[in-house]
Amino acid sequence: MSNIRVLVVGCGNMGASHAIAYTLTEGIEICGIVSTGKSKEVLNEKLGGGYPLFSDYFEALEATKPDAVCISTYPDTHESFAIAAFERGCHVFIEKPVAATVAGAQRVVDAAKAANKKLVVGYILRHHPSWIRFIELAQTMGKPLVMRMNLNQQSHGYMWDVHRNLMKSLSPIVDCGVHYIDVMCQMVRSKPVSVSAIGARLTEDIPAGNYNYGQLQIRFEDGSVGWYEAGWGPMVSETAFFVKDVFGPKGSVSIVAQDAGGKGKSDSVEAHTKTESLRVHHATINDKNEFTQPDEWINLTDEPDHQELCNREQRYFVTAIREDIDLTDHMDDAVNSLRIAFACDESVRTGNVVKL
Repeated sequence: MSNIRVLVVGCGNMGASHAIAYTLTEGIEICGIVSTGKSKEVLNEKLGGGYPLFSDYFEALEATKPDAVCISTYPDTHESFAIAAFERGCHVFIEKPVAATVAGAQRVVDAAKAANKKLVVGYILRHHPSWIRFIELAQTMGKPLVMRMNLNQQSHGYMWDVHRNLMKSLSPIVDCGVHYIDVMCQMVRSKPVSVSAIGARLTEDIPAGNYNYGQLQIRFEDGSVGWYEAGWGPMVSETAFFVKDVFGPKGSVSIVAQDAGGKGKSDSVEAHTKTESLRVHHATINDKNEFTQPDEWINLTDEPDHQELCNREQRYFVTAIREDIDLTDHMDDAVNSLRIAFACDESVRTGNVVKL
């Protein structure tokens, strides 16, 4: 069986990691690299050279005629790039979010279904064994659940450039929030009914009308609630970085990442997926209200780094294509988490609770 030929579009942190993954994954090979700047030359050299380079995506599509496209550009290009790929008979791996609007994301999904091609969205935590275990343990804690998560980043240098560019099209709680909203929805598997959110614009160094700190709250039909916060910028507190915690009537489960959650790690992409260990607490008490079981520490032996997680994502992409995996739920979940995130964004901008 011949290799799947993939066109790599976008050569930043994620695009470069996915390109490396293709060189390490059986059954797929790079047929071209696209970026508007010099990052394509840097990536080409890192990969050993020899790949066709393009500055224009649509020219690259026509020139290389790929079987698949990997889209890791800024979100405002996602919809047009993905739909163009489907119209040319390509499968698509796309970094989250699927598009810069909910309607756009639905159009991308509809285009994938119409073309009968695979659409895999880069929800990297779905491929992390520790996060999978975290979700499974949360589901044993009874209902309702209380879910507490954040990813505040004291970004500076290159990462502040990245975040400012992202904020030209999305807020932090939309761009990052879709990951953790997706996790919450997996934990409760209940219909979200309303959201409320707050935000603050802490610098004039971002587009007018956007904000670089936000916190969202979600209510679910089963009574579960969750909050998530995200802030970007050199003014963000480093101690506000790492909370990943869930509790229910039967107890709690928490990610305890003492190293990844430590000093200087808040804007490290590598640290964002680290878990290191899980702490499981049991709420059972005796007639003296004392706990009957000690907390359990689960030290996680399969702790893939960021590159290995990207490798696993791309192995899944190849498998989805080769084995014709039904990705309906995967695509619908991606649109649903984005719909919730944009409702939170609406709540920040209007000051109102938004019903879902």
